Amino acid sequence: MNLQVSEKLRALAQKAPFPLYIVGGAVRDALADLPASPDVDLCAPAPAEQLSALAKEAGIAVNGVYKTTGTVNMTDGENKLEFTSFRTDRYGGGEHAPSSVKFTKDIRKDALRRDFKCNAVYYNIRTGELADPLGGISDIENRRITTTRDADEVFAEDGLRLMRLARQAAQLGFVPTVECILGAKFNAARIAKIVPERIFAELQLILHADEKYGRTYAHYEGLQVLEATDVLAYILPELAAGKGMAQRSDFHAHDVLEHSLRTCKYADKSIRLAALLHDVGKPAAMRETGKFHGHDVLGEGIAREVLERLKAPKKVTELVCRLTALHMYDLDGKAREGKVRSFIVKNYDVYEPLLLLKQADYSGCKDDLAPCPTLVKWRGIEEKMRAEGVPFTLKELAVRGDALRGILPAEQTGRALEALLLWCAQDGRRNEKGALLREAARLAKEFAAEQTDG
Repeated sequence: MNLQVSEKLRALAQKAPFPLYIVGGAVRDALADLPASPDVDLCAPAPAEQLSALAKEAGIAVNGVYKTTGTVNMTDGENKLEFTSFRTDRYGGGEHAPSSVKFTKDIRKDALRRDFKCNAVYYNIRTGELADPLGGISDIENRRITTTRDADEVFAEDGLRLMRLARQAAQLGFVPTVECILGAKFNAARIAKIVPERIFAELQLILHADEKYGRTYAHYEGLQVLEATDVLAYILPELAAGKGMAQRSDFHAHDVLEHSLRTCKYADKSIRLAALLHDVGKPAAMRETGKFHGHDVLGEGIAREVLERLKAPKKVTELVCRLTALHMYDLDGKAREGKVRSFIVKNYDVYEPLLLLKQADYSGCKDDLAPCPTLVKWRGIEEKMRAEGVPFTLKELAVRGDALRGILPAEQTGRALEALLLWCAQDGRRNEKGALLREAARLAKEFAAEQTDG
């Protein structure tokens, strides 16, 4: 086992009149031959105040001491350190924070308060010995996840453990036991006790689980655990409603929910949330009309409701909603080139993410990783546009707003520039000052006629 310990942390362990342990993910990952994390959890049969004083003597920066929970937040310059006194916890019934703690000298009691046995192996910094009160080493060697106590009891205490199960199973490639899955499933409703921000943060970690240790499709495995434990139905009921909802077999090999999960599976990391939610409007469309038509429009509003409920960042919400609304455009590849040109320029700010989503959507239909035909078509049109010198943004347009003074009223300048940009989309040679000013003069007459008719 190759567990890296900084000199300052070793100095602290030597100073301490009690055994100081590294516990949790750092030990687990070292035993599993996984890369070290910059976050290190420490524990000892000692109070937080005593540990804090010793840490300062060892040159470790103390950022916060919390006597009630026996916690000290520190950094040794290399790692973020969190110390917690040996303790037992009592919970109110699902809330993440314990309602009360009781300090102990018993390492086994400390181990029993934790979630999974693989996270309850202790490394004595001073002696280099391992303490394994619950058999966590065996779980790590066999790449499985079991709870430290009865699974029903463990998940009933803290609803966030439901998300942590899916995340750690995905990141590590460890398989939860049947008892573990059933315990989570029985307590799935307790996820409602967790604040939306924490749920969203854990969901994001699951969607990027493959990045932690480089496990291909790990994020898909995490979503499968959420689905198997019914947690998905509580945090994303609009998405889970697609389970068992059949689709046309000539286009799809999976039901609506599984297609969404597989679209996310094949998606680039930058658009995975959009990939997961892109068809969130299908169940609602089916209920309302008996078919999926218009699910992109419905889906935009539903995706917004979902992400606002989860307190997602506004920029994330806006991108996901835009992509959801646009993902069906030119699905059959029959849109005329002129319309595609206009579409690309109108949506150029999300063009690259949209291409990624359309590829993932295509791959998620029948697990086909070949290039999406619509993308091949669009890239060809885009290349022609670039060769012609088509401007894709207002910055690339050969005139600015001030050049239109005297041609149009100031309040119409923005609208005119957008119209000029779309005019150039059809032929890049139009992006020339003289041609643009002549077109602006024509637009001025058109706008004036509109006002007269109005």
